[in-house]
Amino acid sequence: QVQPVESGGGLVQPGGSLRLSCAASGSIFSINAMGWYRQAPGKQRELVARITGGGRTAYADSVKGRFTISRDNAKNTVYLQMNSLKPEDTAVYYCNVEAIPRAVGGYWGQGTQVTVSS
Repeated sequence: QVQPVESGGGLVQPGGSLRLSCAASGSIFSINAMGWYRQAPGKQRELVARITGGGRTAYADSVKGRFTISRDNAKNTVYLQMNSLKPEDTAVYYCNVEAIPRAVGGYWGQGTQVTVSS
């Protein structure tokens, strides 16, 4: 089993910054893509950012230019640097890890709350 564990959420004022981390542990043979998703109350879970094993990144249009995803392969860790946060960024943020051994839909963390409010 692969277990991702997120950290770094919290309460921040509009315009502020937060950095999320997600470390994957367990019986990992290899990790392919890693990503961040979010789910706001009453809304579906959506992709925020994703990074492949080769470092290729993809972002939701709503966060382009404000969020940056990166990874440390030696630590099996993915990061999400969030700048210029807006109230609409408020959500539970989930880490997803596509690894071997494979799991349908990848492995999910338990989520970390990000609240942007004055």
